[in-house]
Amino acid sequence: MERPKIAKYVFEVSGKEWITPHYIRIKLRADENIAFDQCTLGANNKIFIPPAGCKDVLFPEFDPELGAWRYPKEDARPIVRTYTHRSIDPQTKEIAIDFIDHGDNGPASAWARHAVHGDQLGVAMKIKKTPHYQQADWYFLIGDATAIPVICCILESLPADAKGYCLIEIPSEADIHPELTHPGFEFQWLLNGHPERGSILAPLAKEVEIPEEYIPFAYVAAEYSTVKELRQYFQEDLYWPNQQYYAFSYWKAGLAEDFSAAERRLEKES
Repeated sequence: MERPKIAKYVFEVSGKEWITPHYIRIKLRADENIAFDQCTLGANNKIFIPPAGCKDVLFPEFDPELGAWRYPKEDARPIVRTYTHRSIDPQTKEIAIDFIDHGDNGPASAWARHAVHGDQLGVAMKIKKTPHYQQADWYFLIGDATAIPVICCILESLPADAKGYCLIEIPSEADIHPELTHPGFEFQWLLNGHPERGSILAPLAKEVEIPEEYIPFAYVAAEYSTVKELRQYFQEDLYWPNQQYYAFSYWKAGLAEDFSAAERRLEKES
């Protein structure tokens, strides 16, 4: 199988707005010819955040003579996190990435909170089409606040006559996202100001009645323990084949992305 091309660019902040009290949308522009229009909206990409005290993004560079990668010095090395394209505009060479505002506790949230026009952010993305779901009669979309960008993209890609149920965990009632909408879906909002302390997203999802007359498909994106519980539910309680659901853990409570990536990847492959 041919490995997908990795597009890697340095973008500059061109716009910023709070969609809800805890949701920041950053618009980013690059002067280069962007190949991101070949990608699927809502797919994961890597962002490269300049460390404290740095404004410029320095990517690793491959040295053909040494046959190895050269990395920036520790004090200039960017912090890498996984985020989602919310929108892409090839005409203006702009993309939008949404960030959850949970204070200055994490590097991505802190960067977004303080970002100003002209600030740099590195973005790397696999150039390929990534379908988020299988065709179905009824869709079950489950996620916490980190999943809102991809679930918005899924809803926007579905036809108007699609049917389903959307269960979303958000910090507060004021964070009900205005772009999470579809005429054929029922929406349920779970308010949880401290998801890192635990969540009832999985138990609530199990209470949703799945219509027996439809072929369903479920999409789950949330914290590690929620995803693990719901994956087990689809496999062992509902006896769904793997093709009928997709479940991915974006984060694990108590651990930074760097330290939870391997465990989350193993859970996905189970």
